[in-house]
Amino acid sequence: MTDSEKIVSLKSARQKTKEQPQDEKTQTKEPVYCSFCGRPNTQVVKMVQGPGVNICSECTMIAVQYLILEDKLPSTEAQKILDIFWSKIK
Repeated sequence: MTDSEKIVSLKSARQKTKEQPQDEKTQTKEPVYCSFCGRPNTQVVKMVQGPGVNICSECTMIAVQYLILEDKLPSTEAQKILDIFWSKIK
């Protein structure tokens, strides 16, 4: 998987104009940095780009884990998802 394939952009979901480049994969050659942890897309599994912000998959899972664990007892299904994700990152 190339570094540009690691980036998922949500820009097109908000902007449906004809001004978008024809090939968005070749649009960005510079690293994209997570707005939360500061790591570039070359050091993370996936990166999601939003309007003016980026979040890597690891920060996303930390946020999801926090939201799930805020209730103190995660469901069995939620815990399985968290366990699978964190085991693949190591």
